[in-house]
Amino acid sequence: MNFLDQLKALDPKDPGRWPLAIRGFFIGVVFLAFAGLLWYMLVWNEDRPLLQKAEAEEQDLRQQFETKQQRAANLDAYKAQLAEMEKSFGAMLRQLPGKTEVPNLLVDISQTGLAAGLEEKLFQPSSEQGKGFYAELPIKIRLVGSYHEFGTFVSGIAALPRIVTLHDIEIKPVSKDNFDNLIMELTAKTYRYLDDDSGGGAEQKAVRKKVGSTT
Repeated sequence: MNFLDQLKALDPKDPGRWPLAIRGFFIGVVFLAFAGLLWYMLVWNEDRPLLQKAEAEEQDLRQQFETKQQRAANLDAYKAQLAEMEKSFGAMLRQLPGKTEVPNLLVDISQTGLAAGLEEKLFQPSSEQGKGFYAELPIKIRLVGSYHEFGTFVSGIAALPRIVTLHDIEIKPVSKDNFDNLIMELTAKTYRYLDDDSGGGAEQKAVRKKVGSTT
């Protein structure tokens, strides 16, 4: 009788009469199952969080490696881009007047309006406002003239070698009966690169004095 026939002939209600080999086989199976259950409960469950943590760290290290590898591969391109940005930044800084150039720039703004044929009613530089590495100088301006002259003035401001921006522009007739003669109010802003100086008040007096002498 082979092993399978012996298994079929077994009485499950009387395992004590089973052949010794078969009893040993089932005892081994039960022992392996019990050992596997103990291993799962005592070893696998306790070490599983450590394994998951190690797998997460491995993923993170892989991502860091890929990121650094991409940066290393593009290092020359990054250096060229940085050099271009520094060059552009330097060009923009050169468009910001220094402390000694601000009075001349304000004179240029005032003269641009006069050259366009406008009548200057107000030219009032305000206090500088610090914006980090540069200072912003607002100037309240009121001009009287025609649309064409206003256009000439704006074009002249845009053509200045230094950065000047125009804000809060408002145009209205001087009177209800005279729509050809207009008044334009605006705030022009120029910018100055901040160096180690801390001057502000003395500079503003010099600016107003110089601009006032030309109007």
